[in-house]
Amino acid sequence: MTNIIFCGCFGRMGNVVRQIVKENEDQAIVAGVDICEGTAEFPVYKVITDVKESADVIIDFSSPKALDSILDYAVSKNVPVVLCTTGYSEEQLAQIKKASEKVAILRSANMSLGINTLVKLLKTATEILANNGYDIEIVERHHNQKKDAPSGTALLLADAINKTADGKYDYVYDRSTRREARPKNEIGISAVRGGSIVGDHEVIFAGLDEVIEINHRAYSRSVFAKGAVSAAAFLAGKPAGMYDMSNVIG
Repeated sequence: MTNIIFCGCFGRMGNVVRQIVKENEDQAIVAGVDICEGTAEFPVYKVITDVKESADVIIDFSSPKALDSILDYAVSKNVPVVLCTTGYSEEQLAQIKKASEKVAILRSANMSLGINTLVKLLKTATEILANNGYDIEIVERHHNQKKDAPSGTALLLADAINKTADGKYDYVYDRSTRREARPKNEIGISAVRGGSIVGDHEVIFAGLDEVIEINHRAYSRSVFAKGAVSAAAFLAGKPAGMYDMSNVIG
């Protein structure tokens, strides 16, 4: 049995994660953490330092503001943590890397198994197309309540492409002030915000007389919840270090 502390248990992902864990006889949420009020089938605390229950892993779907307390708790209790939150600053990313020297941490901008399979496909496409004159653009679409832009997933996809291409690309988020032809070594990343869009990501490889588009569309938040729960099962008991969803899907 994998016992889980769930941070952000009353947030957008709260009910979805709780339902998936409830249907899995090998996992259980033993405590939740959330500043909001709500009801749950497990004890819920305002801050993780108040949690009394023992756990094998932490799932965090809360906020970058909670990072300090979560990392402190994870390191002090030696509890691995799956970080599903996006919008971290460069300083916070450095904190996460430092904490991973003492405890297992899995961080991904997108927990969907489909998105992380897409990352693998993009690496193959980049190896073939990047040196053959194809321009690369990424368009991401999310609901109108999403605060960060571009999405962490769009950056995850861009980074996968850029790493495969030995870092030759610059990221461009706005071309409105430019009056020039598109430079070759750039990836344009566009953000759309509207309605209740769960998450759409489109990667465009535009070449001479042909265009290849690779798309991922999330129809519900359950795809992220399923990935997070799978990641928690994988990470429990792992030694200190940085992990990502590529380790989960193999």
